[in-house]
Amino acid sequence: MFRVHDDLRPHAVVIGSGFGGLAAAIRLGARGYRVTVLEKRDGPGGRAYVYERDGFVFDAGPTIVTAPFVLEELWQLCGRRMEEDIDLRPMDPFYQIRFHDGQVFNYWADIEAVREEVRRFSPGDLEGYDAFMKASQANYKVGFEGLAHVPFNSLADMARVVPDLVRLGAYRSVYGLVSKHIRDPRLRQVLSFHPLLVGGNPFRTTSVYCLISFLERRFGVHFAMGGTGSLVKGLVGLIQGQGNTIRYHSEVERILVEGGRARGVRLKSGEEIAADVVVSNADSASTYHDLVPAGDRRHWTDRRIRRSRYSMGLFVWYFGTRRRYEDVPHHSILLGPRYKELIEDIFERKVLADDFSLYLHRPTKTDPSMAPEGCDTFYALSPVPHLEADVDWETQAEPYRRRIEAFLSETLLPDLENQVAVSHVVTPRYFQDELNSFRGAGFGLEPVLWQSAAFRPRNRSEDVDRLYLVGAGTHPGAGLPGVISSAKVLDEVVPDAQRVKGAA
Repeated sequence: MFRVHDDLRPHAVVIGSGFGGLAAAIRLGARGYRVTVLEKRDGPGGRAYVYERDGFVFDAGPTIVTAPFVLEELWQLCGRRMEEDIDLRPMDPFYQIRFHDGQVFNYWADIEAVREEVRRFSPGDLEGYDAFMKASQANYKVGFEGLAHVPFNSLADMARVVPDLVRLGAYRSVYGLVSKHIRDPRLRQVLSFHPLLVGGNPFRTTSVYCLISFLERRFGVHFAMGGTGSLVKGLVGLIQGQGNTIRYHSEVERILVEGGRARGVRLKSGEEIAADVVVSNADSASTYHDLVPAGDRRHWTDRRIRRSRYSMGLFVWYFGTRRRYEDVPHHSILLGPRYKELIEDIFERKVLADDFSLYLHRPTKTDPSMAPEGCDTFYALSPVPHLEADVDWETQAEPYRRRIEAFLSETLLPDLENQVAVSHVVTPRYFQDELNSFRGAGFGLEPVLWQSAAFRPRNRSEDVDRLYLVGAGTHPGAGLPGVISSAKVLDEVVPDAQRVKGAA
């Protein structure tokens, strides 16, 4: 791979080592930049940080890969093949969805098997399911193939896509589009829960996000052996192979702005690092609110940041068990007795309800090495209100965990109370205090229509020249394919390295 001597390369600083920041560093390195990634914590990954406790390995963040090609492209930029470093395994079923009454819907990899599940639940909805999948494909072609890697630098860029959005009925919610085609209330839940995986309320998130159903269908749902942390480790290796650097325990306190242009960063230690371009993979709201001086912001003012809508918070219980639960699948969605009402409690009323729905992840179903022999690794994720809610997590976390433990013991994991070997809990406080996520939101800005595309914080800052944003809080949004695609947008908006050096 061709490399220019470091002294001749313009310098790019990347704030944060989440998937968006790591992908940005690789793309900038491939374009001739000398790159320094600055990470607050003691290891890489951001939301995809890895915990290890007594032989149990816990992926803190994303657990599945739904568009492997967006990752493969990063390896290709470095003259390598991803399969040299990463062992991806297809999931089948993608998920097992359990209703409160014990009924189970298996979301199989094979489309005919899914159609048979639909027929089993509601024969009259089979034709509607086929129509929904056609609508999902149409949304995928516009929302992902057409727009995910394209910058929105102005409202004129947004105006270009309005006809397509109108044709798709993007004014509808995900649940609204599903309900247009499906009558059975259980199937409506099965086909509309996906926005919760990227921080959205199915009853408010634009129906463009129905593209996820086709994305999964076309490319499958995969698990990286060793956990998502193996992907993080692989990306770090690519950056180091480019001759670039990741610095840990290096928390950024301020983005230095002179004459309207980002000139570098100041760390909390007081050290200042000069840069030709600055890329923030930190939470977009916190980037502007905490890192960019108020006097240098005309668009993303403190008032606008406070008035924006944010995704829900997350309560996640990581635990390892002394025994294996062989009948439990890799991915389970456990739906509570209420659907719309619970989601309204989380997003609108912002109260911690007595009931809950869970995503249960058991990676040792596929990779037993993530736990000691004869044991299992799990995490149980419950959507909860973000920190605008009046919830004292110091006192509520343990009672809430115990309720989840009791529910799992009664359903999927018998005798769980006596089988837990290790336990670790995170709440929205962790997302605020450790991940610098505004209001402790799990996924940044909520993906409603008026906070999408040009209405999200843009990949090229509207306020500061030579400042760029990647990650869940910018375009195209949350989820592994989204944050990796946000880094691809940089190819369109970050100037060529030689031009930057000449203008420095």
